[in-house]
Amino acid sequence: MSTACLASHHTAAGSSPLGMLWRLWCACDGQAPQQTRFEPKTDEQDQRDIQASQQGDPDAYARLVRRYERQVSRRMWKFTRDRTEYEELVHEVFVEAYFALPRYREQNAFPAWLNRIATRVGYRYWKNNRRHGWAVGLEHWDGQDHSDTDNAEAEQAAEQLHRLLARLGPRDRLVLTLLYWEGCSVAEASQQTGWTKTMVKVQAHRARARLRKILDQA
Repeated sequence: MSTACLASHHTAAGSSPLGMLWRLWCACDGQAPQQTRFEPKTDEQDQRDIQASQQGDPDAYARLVRRYERQVSRRMWKFTRDRTEYEELVHEVFVEAYFALPRYREQNAFPAWLNRIATRVGYRYWKNNRRHGWAVGLEHWDGQDHSDTDNAEAEQAAEQLHRLLARLGPRDRLVLTLLYWEGCSVAEASQQTGWTKTMVKVQAHRARARLRKILDQA
């Protein structure tokens, strides 16, 4: 699903708030870590290391961590721009995966299985922040000149985007991140979240409406 779909909900995409967000989204993709796309297949080396890890070999799990650390890191960068918290989230994903590994079965592709854990960890992080009253105001957005985002620093654009998405609830933020930033299909988003395909579509519709309202306020 293309990020252009998000802008298509306003006819004047270039000047509307959603159009501005779409251009920010494109800008932040320029220098941000590349999209995380896990291969759907568990290779033979993975299988050997998984079996050895399940039998208590710490070196085998260390090899799995090295093999997938970059992919997990790219995914968790979508959940926070804070370097310290980002590193903690990456660590948490591999800790959670380690304790869940005894229940792993070979019919489940390991990269996709790890990806679901990463999504769950990131979503829980957003929910905890929301529960503790963490919120971001619109003053950062209001004080910026958005007339020409083509020349904006990619990192600055990404920060603005995260501040805007932080105004949404965790479920809304997650579905928009998966569908528009990660480029997942509805089926892939369903698999990663555990929601039905219908729920993904309904949640995306509601999230776009809430985001449009927030942007109109800005």
